Amino acid sequence: MLGDVVRGRLDGRLPAALEASIRFHRQIDVATDAHALSRAARAGFANGARRYAGIVLDVVHDHALALDWPGEEALEAFAARAAQAVADPGAWQLASGRSAPDADRFAELLLSYREPAGIDRALARIATRLRDPAPLIAHAAGWRDHLPAVRRDGPALLADLASLAVAARSSVKPGAVSSAAT
Repeated sequence: MLGDVVRGRLDGRLPAALEASIRFHRQIDVATDAHALSRAARAGFANGARRYAGIVLDVVHDHALALDWPGEEALEAFAARAAQAVADPGAWQLASGRSAPDADRFAELLLSYREPAGIDRALARIATRLRDPAPLIAHAAGWRDHLPAVRRDGPALLADLASLAVAARSSVKPGAVSSAAT
């Protein structure tokens, strides 16, 4: 999560393991954006919408992941474990400048990504962070059109990212930072 929250340079103000986890998150984001499947998916958006395609596709990927959950543990168990990890006070809160979320509400938020209404709410929340939310809201309206391709291509994209993750995570000390918090 911190890769989406902490902005700017990582310059040693945070614990080393936390900074390594944020770098890891950023590496995965860059690799995802550069991946041929992601580029092809963005090309499926109209010219004016491509500026927002990455945001929309990121949320659609979350929806597809929730629908086709590949984890060995149930999505509900993962959501509860992840929510507990981010609700525990720690260095990540200092890094984000935010207070910890309520664990039950955070778990509900994660689980809401299974439902189309949850995706609509997520896109609306993201739009409120923009100076002008109207274009994102307008271009996100057709997110459902992209879901079949995302679900089809998602497993291949995840497999490619998994190999990057293995290499990147080897630089983080095991157990130093909860994977749910990164």
